[in-house]
Amino acid sequence: MLLASLVLAGGCGGDDSSDDSGGGGSSGGGGGTAYGSKKDDGGSKKDKAAASSGAGQLKLTADPSGALKFDKTSLSTKPGKTTIVLDNPSSVPHAIEVEGKGVEEEGETVEKGGVSKVSVDLKPGEYEYYCPVDGHRQAGMEGTLKVG
Repeated sequence: MLLASLVLAGGCGGDDSSDDSGGGGSSGGGGGTAYGSKKDDGGSKKDKAAASSGAGQLKLTADPSGALKFDKTSLSTKPGKTTIVLDNPSSVPHAIEVEGKGVEEEGETVEKGGVSKVSVDLKPGEYEYYCPVDGHRQAGMEGTLKVG
């Protein structure tokens, strides 16, 4: 199920030329491709494990009605570099931040139609993700990210 989420998330999100994950705009089969992976030709199990370890994209969406909540309150991934992409269809500004185990990284605050991204190098364990806009986290716009 995680792999299916990564494949679906790989083709989504804005066009940010500073993010070279290799998943945007290709034939769709490489959505779960790892950063720096050398091979995605449907090869051996070892190749596929390397391609899915860590690197990937996780997708969140802010509530389109303006409620202070995400569409998911829990996410999971494997250790390594991961990018969380937050789509904001709401008229309320939002951003994404990840915190825990010595990591604290925040994406850009975006208005309606914008995309906030945060890339982090994750070790096994639990992290929190939330909207850092004043009062949003306290109102419930947060979730748990499990890495293992």
